[in-house]
Amino acid sequence: MKIAILTFDGFNELDSFIALGMLNRLRNVGWQAEITGPGEQLTSMNGVSIAPQRPLEYANEADVVLFGSGIKTREVAADAELMARLQLDPGRQLIGAQCSGTFLMAKLGLIGDLPACTDLISKPWVQAAGVDVVDAPFHAEGNLATAGGCLASQYLATWVLLRLAGEQQAREALHYVAPVGEKASYVDRLLSVVRTHTRERQPA
Repeated sequence: MKIAILTFDGFNELDSFIALGMLNRLRNVGWQAEITGPGEQLTSMNGVSIAPQRPLEYANEADVVLFGSGIKTREVAADAELMARLQLDPGRQLIGAQCSGTFLMAKLGLIGDLPACTDLISKPWVQAAGVDVVDAPFHAEGNLATAGGCLASQYLATWVLLRLAGEQQAREALHYVAPVGEKASYVDRLLSVVRTHTRERQPA
């Protein structure tokens, strides 16, 4: 399973690294989540510098693409050449985003008339892009999902695990990362949130 965690300069570490760690719990069955982004080095909003594991175009062949957020998202969205490098297909890929990453999904025309989640700072940008923002931590329809709030990356990861690995493997992966003493309730809550805010789109 090829998973691209889209990460840009100024990225939020929580968005990229939490999903990366959670999804790589299934590395033993062939899953590989990797930080994917432009250039040779990316520096986070808190000054952490990393080298992307995969170039931006890797997202086009990945099975799953997750957009993180960051303090330079509007600059990314305004870079037509950079955005043109992303040729994503929700017909064959699971695509998710959180916070300002939802803005990038909107600018790429991926959200359409679906409701979406984002953080409070990014909300006006996403609305200006023509998207109906809902007051929820997570929402998914079909192969598309969005989440709002830095720690909402756990819901995106849970959604991917549940959709592509099934409940048993999802529970095992989530159980590992859940806090000690709260494992059962934590896993149940993650799965409950994802199921509550997931809706299969009805055919027209």
